[in-house]
Amino acid sequence: MLGADALNLAMSVADSGMVETAVNDLIGRSQVLLSSEKPGMQASVKNHLRKWKGSVKKRISKVSESEQIQAELALYQKVIHWDEVQFDKDIKSVMSELKGKSAFCGPAKKLLERQKQTPNPMFAHYFCDQWYQSIYNTIKQMQLDELEQDKQRFLEDLYNRMENMKNMRQIGEAGDEAQLGRLWDMAAARLSRTDVSTMAKYASFLRKHSGLKEIASELGRMASQVDDPSLRKAPVAELQYVEEQSNEATDDIVGIHESDDLSKMLPNETMFLAYPELETIFYKHLVDKRLMSYRTEGKSRKLRRINAQLPNSSEIELEKGPFIVCVDASGSMSGFPEQCAKAIAFALMQIALGEQRDCFVIMFSTEQITYELTKKDGLREASDFLSYTFHGGTDFEPVLQKCIDLMHTDKFLNADMVVLSDFIAPRQSEDMVNKVEELKARHNRFHAVSLSKYGNPELLDIFSHNWSYHPGLVGRFVKKF
Repeated sequence: MLGADALNLAMSVADSGMVETAVNDLIGRSQVLLSSEKPGMQASVKNHLRKWKGSVKKRISKVSESEQIQAELALYQKVIHWDEVQFDKDIKSVMSELKGKSAFCGPAKKLLERQKQTPNPMFAHYFCDQWYQSIYNTIKQMQLDELEQDKQRFLEDLYNRMENMKNMRQIGEAGDEAQLGRLWDMAAARLSRTDVSTMAKYASFLRKHSGLKEIASELGRMASQVDDPSLRKAPVAELQYVEEQSNEATDDIVGIHESDDLSKMLPNETMFLAYPELETIFYKHLVDKRLMSYRTEGKSRKLRRINAQLPNSSEIELEKGPFIVCVDASGSMSGFPEQCAKAIAFALMQIALGEQRDCFVIMFSTEQITYELTKKDGLREASDFLSYTFHGGTDFEPVLQKCIDLMHTDKFLNADMVVLSDFIAPRQSEDMVNKVEELKARHNRFHAVSLSKYGNPELLDIFSHNWSYHPGLVGRFVKKF
């Protein structure tokens, strides 16, 4: 009879090829949709499919955790350890437990009736083998149903992402391959027509005011102008032995599956060879790769080329930190300054996508609201930020202190702080100025974009660089150091 140790029917069914069939179907559908798209978009979809394949196998394997399946499996594992005498004695009680709870109940009755008419000494083994196949088929059907539902959800998500990507391409300029990949991850959120029109409004505003886009572009270039050897990383490849999970290793037995590996075959399978009339069944199972075998896992050592990032002071790729964009949301910023601040923040988000950087927006007046524009649902966050109406007073110290605290953490070690404000506020305390100077010495960058000609010069002096932009007077921006 079939062994019960580490019985893992769900994984056995999931590995039978149904997931690969579903993936191939999705690849075929997506290729039709992507026939006119850029290679970057196609690569994003393929990567998305790979992630889905890995996660869906785990999800469909859990369908066998239902109480009914678990109860039937427990009963099956109990029966397969009986000898022929106990089987003949207690099979009626088993039938009563199967009644109305298992798809095998009907076939089991027919098998018992046939056994009464023509007794067979191998009946108990044959009965359990048919029972096992029934459980297997039941789980397979449940997994197929779950897989089909999951596939439909994936297709809906795919269509939604592609629609968002098309909208974003219409809103902004054509992005590079790096930007496309990250934008795909952000495109999962459902965007309404209002969300899209809001972003389109500020993209159009940016095109009309080229000075704002020039400020954003120069802010993006600032990170490459820092000469800090500890922040420069050189890619280095070296050969190392690494441990990897392997199904060929025999460290642990983790389950049972069907195969043609005689070295891992369950002892029960050899019983077919004990009877000449059943010997052909054994060879058929061998040819069909259906011999019940132990599934093993372990670790094997393989020589791999490992890519590492080592500090180097030469002119190589600089590791760029996130943008922390602090937007003054006070009432004095309403009107044209508010539009400028939102447009620059939106432009910095686009730059961050292309440079694989994070972009955080902290809106401050008398309180603070934080948006992370480059996270998974960043498009929705960007829409919420652009829709926010500025009001309230101005309080610089809390937002400066929050940014200083962030810059002392590993994630924000090399961050660029950008403050968008009219800077109509008193100067900061000496203690706050000293904290800013300390971070400047550690190669953090503090930038200010003044959107009013009435900004306080003493407040602006604490920043490394500052720009003034008020086109109503000069029609261009003036950079100051």
